[in-house]
Amino acid sequence: MTGLSGDLVDQIIAGLKEAKVDFAAGLPDGWLLPLHVKVREDPDFQYVRVPNEGIGVSICVGAWLGGKTPVMMMENSGLRVASETIARLCMFARIPVLLLMSYRGDVGETEYWGIQHGVVMEPLLKALRIPYKIVRHRDELRKTMVNASNTMNASLYPVAVVIGGELVW
Repeated sequence: MTGLSGDLVDQIIAGLKEAKVDFAAGLPDGWLLPLHVKVREDPDFQYVRVPNEGIGVSICVGAWLGGKTPVMMMENSGLRVASETIARLCMFARIPVLLLMSYRGDVGETEYWGIQHGVVMEPLLKALRIPYKIVRHRDELRKTMVNASNTMNASLYPVAVVIGGELVW
């Protein structure tokens, strides 16, 4: 498998809608590309394609300040790029953004360059004090979107959902 299947994309979108997410920023990666395409085409979401993840988080912050409920969709390697923006805007001002990431470097990764993305991701999430869940089973996707949004809104802080394992490869 080389990316999210249609039924998984539909589950994620249903979960995002149930969580009242109505704004999405994204830097498409190979594994999440079908999700980006479907969100961009869905009239229930305002979608902005971004040049890097730090700018994407900044745009999500602005969307939240404007009354939207945002999700930033990206590969987990983008967490490094976004971390300064998360620290300056989200942590300091208590602004929630849902971070939806594919898990490059999960056990089973076949690309040498992808391994290090996984090695860095969890320690960085912990250093930024971002609650997260790694989803590796299809039956957890929809509920995880809702739970992550609930935590994000209650804490006024970013929350990450990382899609890994056989769901993406």
